[in-house]
Amino acid sequence: MDIITIHKDTLPNYEEKIKIFYEEHLHLDDEIRYILEGNGYFDVRDKDDKWIRIAMEKGDMITLPAGIYHRFTLDESNYVKAMRLFAGEPVWTAYNRPADHFPARAQYQQFLSQMVQ
Repeated sequence: MDIITIHKDTLPNYEEKIKIFYEEHLHLDDEIRYILEGNGYFDVRDKDDKWIRIAMEKGDMITLPAGIYHRFTLDESNYVKAMRLFAGEPVWTAYNRPADHFPARAQYQQFLSQMVQ
């Protein structure tokens, strides 16, 4: 695990990082976040490819499965401190949409189609 603080006074290249976090992307591993302080939003796509906004605040935890398109943004406070949990070495590589050619994306879509039936 590690801790990330997203605020203009603490995160190097803050403006650039905020833009990267908000770009729609996926990861090849699960993404697990626990909010320690502040607030933000994870946006994920539903089965019809429409956005669902998930408000996150202190004490909330989210797990985003590998292969799900998502993005993150702060609320008007422009501050969040989060614990990032992972197995092994962290791999924060984000693959911007379209990234449908990855096996993780196909596995997520298969899982989603089984849940919808």
